[in-house]
Formats: sequence, structure tokens, C-alpha cells
Amino acid sequence: MEEDDERLRPFVFLMTYMLLKRRRDVNNADAQRRNEIQRRLRQRQYFFQRQRRMMMMMIAGGIRSNARIRTRPWTTVPSTDWWERVVMMEFQPSDWLDKFRMSRETFFYICDKLRSRLTRQDTSFRLALPVEKRVAVALWRLASNVEYRTISALFGVGKSTVCKCVRDMCHSIVALLRTDYLRPPSEPELEESARLFLSQWGFPHCVAAVATLHTAIITPSSNASDYINPAGWLSVLSQVTVNGHGQIWDMCACFPGGIEPAEILQKSSLWTTAAEGGLSPVPPYCFMGRQLNYVILGEPCYPLQSWLLKPYPEKRATRAHPAAPSERQNLFNRRLRRARCVAQEALLRLKARWQCLSKRNDCGLDVVPAMIRACCILHNVCESHGDAFNGEWLAEVAEAESPQPTYAEVDGDPDQSQGEDVRQLFCDYFQQND
Repeated sequence: MEEDDERLRPFVFLMTYMLLKRRRDVNNADAQRRNEIQRRLRQRQYFFQRQRRMMMMMIAGGIRSNARIRTRPWTTVPSTDWWERVVMMEFQPSDWLDKFRMSRETFFYICDKLRSRLTRQDTSFRLALPVEKRVAVALWRLASNVEYRTISALFGVGKSTVCKCVRDMCHSIVALLRTDYLRPPSEPELEESARLFLSQWGFPHCVAAVATLHTAIITPSSNASDYINPAGWLSVLSQVTVNGHGQIWDMCACFPGGIEPAEILQKSSLWTTAAEGGLSPVPPYCFMGRQLNYVILGEPCYPLQSWLLKPYPEKRATRAHPAAPSERQNLFNRRLRRARCVAQEALLRLKARWQCLSKRNDCGLDVVPAMIRACCILHNVCESHGDAFNGEWLAEVAEAESPQPTYAEVDGDPDQSQGEDVRQLFCDYFQQND
């Protein structure tokens, strides 16, 4: 009997092990089945909730569209339909000019130039915005300066997307178009600008006029007092140099509004380049029997230089000019003011076309410099492409803009003797040709 038990014991152990293993496998299979069922239930619940949210958004969008049928007919269609059908297919040339401040041809030219930097890849969750729509969103902001919320509802994108479109396009314009549209002029371009100043404004041997541009901003997070300009409002100050065509070929942006324009000029590359004769051919052309570099016209707040002319003081309350200006000096002042209008008119067109520069700009100071440079480049693009300018935009600027500050006249500079000699040459020229 014991011998039979010994023989059966391995068999019993084997059967016991197999039964335990079978029970463990069954339990593991049950646990895996329960986990799979729960996973599928969670996944189905997620898709049901997502579908419900989409249905609620569609219903809410339909209600908002129906509520605005009587007042804004373009918003009765979905946002994508407004962009793809109304803008891209039904916009007339006047619509492109009014809404985007440029022709349709110029719009697509800019899109092609910026495509390499603005193209985005689709993701698993959403489709990327086309380059054309990204550019349109940003141009709408620059042209109208309306809130991000308004542009978001108009184009059917999020407010953060509008902000990103504006930021990306401004930086892309500066990076890709600056070398073509905002650069120092070549020698033939200088000669062409000098010819225009002589033929249109009667001022010879001049290639440009320099002026200042104040852009209103929100209160900065730090050093807010530095941004209060002489007119009493917060702004950033830019220096703009305009050629005979009314196009901008040099600018410095953006300094606190409380800085003096003369300080900006002396820190700019324009000062170094012009002082070293970089804005004239080698050797310089003769003027009134003397070899003389081309000159630039400036405001009274700038220092007088051999290459930078400004008007004679109008008042006699300065130590350097105790007497009233003579008749020949008054003649010089009239000719200079007339020629300097090219810069003032260019700035008016710039602010009227891109109203983010004429109204208070709500962007942060990390975006404003790139935005101002981008607007100057877009101004040159539109001017060089011959896009029409609507005179009604000027009235909008006059209504919205804060009065530009005025600066006291800088006089009695210790190193202005050469500039005074050059200014006397121009007085002689105007007196001979009056």
C-alpha cells in the first residue's frame, strides 16, 4: 500500500500544480477582460462627450448667426465660408484695398514671400491655418487695430491664434523683406532721390528727410515715466528717414517717448553713415562750386551738421541768434519746410494705412518694435507696387490720433560751424534762383 502511495504522490503533485495554474490563468483572463471592457467604456464615453460638445457648439453658432442676420449679413455664414467664399472669391478690388490696405496681387505677393516661415504642419487634433489666412488675420489687425476678440469671431479662430499670427507675421516680414524694402540706398537710388527733391520741391543736392513718429502704447510694466512724451501721453518714439519717392529707407524703433530725438539720431547708424560720407558718391558732386556730400533735411530739434540741415531759428530769443532771421534765411526756411513735407506726408500715409500706429497699440513692448518695422516695410511694398491710397483714411487718423509732441529747438551746437557754412551755400543758391 505504501508503495502505491509513493508512486501516486508525484502524480498528485502534478495534478495539483496544473489545477492551480489553470485557476491563475482563468483569473488573469477575467481581469484582462474586465480591464478591456472598462477601457472601451471610457473611450466610448469620451467620444460621446466630444460629439455632444461639438453639437452644442454648432447649435450655439447657429443661434449667434441667426441673431445677427439683420445687422451684419456677412456673419450669417460660417466663418470658414466667409473667408473661403466671400473674401477669396467675392471680394472686389475696393474691398481688398479697404480691408487689407493693399491690392489682391500685393497680398498674394506677400504670402509667397513669407510662406517659408509661416507654413505650419497639420496635427492629429487640428488642421493648420493656411498661410493666406494667417497673413489676412495679421493684416486686419495692423490695418484696423481692433481687438483680438473681434478678429477671432470674424475669422473663426481663437484669440491666442490671432495674437500668434500677428507676432509671427511681423517678425517674418522683418526677417525676410527688410533687406529688399528697408535698406540703405544705392548710389543710383541716391541720385534719383536727389533729382526728385530738386524737380518736385526745388531743393537741390538733397536725398532724404528725417522725422519722428510717436506711437501710443499701454502703460508698461516698468519705467512707465520714461515713456511719457512732451505732449503728456505714453508712447514709443521712432526715427524715420524718407526718400524723394515718399518711401522709408531707414528707421530706428522703438525708444521711450521721453527721449529727445537728437539723442536717438546720434545713436543711430544713419548718423555714422552720413558723417562718414556714406550717403554720397565718391568723389562727391559739386554744388555752388564746391565738392559737397548730399544733405538730409531735419526738424529744428536736430543738431545742425554739414550733412543735416534744419531751418534757421524763427525767434530771436537765443544767444546764438540775437537778431531776427534775414530775408534770405526766411527764404531758406520756406524751401526747407516745403521739401521736408515729403517725410510728413509719408508718415501720414503710413499711419492712415496701418492704424495700429495712429491709435493706442495694446500689444506688449516685446511686439511693438517688430510691428512698427513691419508696417514701414509694408508701406514701402504698397508704395513700390503702386497700390492706391484712399484719402478717407486720413480723416480716420485725424479723429483717432493723439496730437504729436513738439520739441524745443536745439541751437548753439559747438560743432555746427561746418553745417552753418553749408547752410549759407544753400541760402546763396535760393537767393540766386528765386
